[in-house]
Amino acid sequence: MSDLDIEADLRSWAVAETGDADASIEGLVRTSAGFSRENWVFDLVSGGERRPLIARRDPVGSVLETDREVETAVLRALAGTRVPVAVPAPIVVWSDPGGERLGRPTVVMERAEGVCDWFVLTGDRPLETRVEIAHRLYDRMADIHRFDWRAAGLGAVLDDPGPAAATAAVDLWEDQLRRVQLEPEPELELILAWLRTHAPTSPVTTLVHADFKPGNTLLTGDEVSLVLDWETAHLGDPHEDLGWVTNPVRAGEHRIPDVWQPDDLLARWSARTGIEVDRASVRWWNVLANLKLCVIVLTGTRAFVDGRLDRVHQPPLALGRVMLDMIGA
Repeated sequence: MSDLDIEADLRSWAVAETGDADASIEGLVRTSAGFSRENWVFDLVSGGERRPLIARRDPVGSVLETDREVETAVLRALAGTRVPVAVPAPIVVWSDPGGERLGRPTVVMERAEGVCDWFVLTGDRPLETRVEIAHRLYDRMADIHRFDWRAAGLGAVLDDPGPAAATAAVDLWEDQLRRVQLEPEPELELILAWLRTHAPTSPVTTLVHADFKPGNTLLTGDEVSLVLDWETAHLGDPHEDLGWVTNPVRAGEHRIPDVWQPDDLLARWSARTGIEVDRASVRWWNVLANLKLCVIVLTGTRAFVDGRLDRVHQPPLALGRVMLDMIGA
């Protein structure tokens, strides 16, 4: 669809949602941000008011295959519940999980002010400021795990894997691998076997973000004002998020040399959540995190080969070596 088509269809959608026949779309621009969604920013002008919004539309080809209906349900639950904690998440304005409005599934959200800085922890702010930002970042992650998903009604939308969350995660990512792989992946077969043999038991079911990182948050000054990109959120073991953010492959995003290391992060998380950290589980989820990254890369490769994506992805050979070292193979 051309920009003009998007604008016309957004206006039709706005008229239907607002009941205002004079509603207009202004300043429509597709941004470069987002690896798995098309992001269109615009202002809705209706009833004499201007509202900054962003439409996140599924692309033809992506590195992730997720469900807009589930994402919408999670965001609305987060917006509607403040007990015991409030998690700052985007506000859904309209949702079209079936893709009737813009040709593909789309969620329209309020557009928030703030800065997205993937490497804020190793940036040029003073060291003490970066440490404080690290505390705020991972306190927000802990608050996701403290969120009362049962009271918010998410049990009607998301499956609770219970103590077998690790096995359920292996099932999910193996299924994704089988659907996208173009050739045999013997290293990944070895990793899958190890993961199944050593799968830990989950101590508790929480809401899991599954892609928590500084690049999926907005900063207003030095405050973490919003947590973004909830498309892979699900119920599971909170150690999954811990394994993701302590993955040595992502150290440049989550660590501050000498002063903010995995031990510091895990200790602060445990103090805030009241959940004891199982170090063996964190290590297992470190391996699973890299398996996920491999499958995401292979999903992008498959989309490129199928002509649905114009971004070339290199084979994830380095990730394979990292995982083999992690399991001692």
